Amino acid sequence: MNLRSFLISALAMAGIVLLSNLLVQYPINAWLTWGAFSYPVAYLVTDVCNRTHGPALARRVAWVGFATGLALSATLSPVRIAVASGSAFIVSQLLDVAVFNRLRRQSWWKAPLLGSAAASVVDTAIFFGLAFAGTGPGWLHLAAGDLGVKLLMALALLPPYRLLVGRLAPVAAV
Repeated sequence: MNLRSFLISALAMAGIVLLSNLLVQYPINAWLTWGAFSYPVAYLVTDVCNRTHGPALARRVAWVGFATGLALSATLSPVRIAVASGSAFIVSQLLDVAVFNRLRRQSWWKAPLLGSAAASVVDTAIFFGLAFAGTGPGWLHLAAGDLGVKLLMALALLPPYRLLVGRLAPVAAV
């Protein structure tokens, strides 16, 4: 991976975290916030990096995205949201990389789908547990809605994943 690709991936990751931290503060209804639609794209970035450049670089992108996203979020989001987001982000991203890498030789869709699904469950539990625990029972509805959207997004992002991997690394085994 060249420096330009790495920087673009890391900046994309940081932007997704920042956007998600802002959007999670705006509920759509009792079950969902706008952040549920933006955050799953982070797994797409990680999975494309993992497939095209391997798990070591995917982890580096996650760490840079984590640090940058946390710094930006700390200035624009409430501290509780920033800490919850950062914690959930890095744990779930590293889990996604590990699951993806374990499944990388199976059908092209299994690694990104199952990695994103496992990471989404962990991310939701950590984020909502830290960000909203003790604020009332409404956050449980948000967590359930958020997880549902993340799982649907994992499916919806499979075609863009396939397209990006094909364009970025035509010789990579998808």
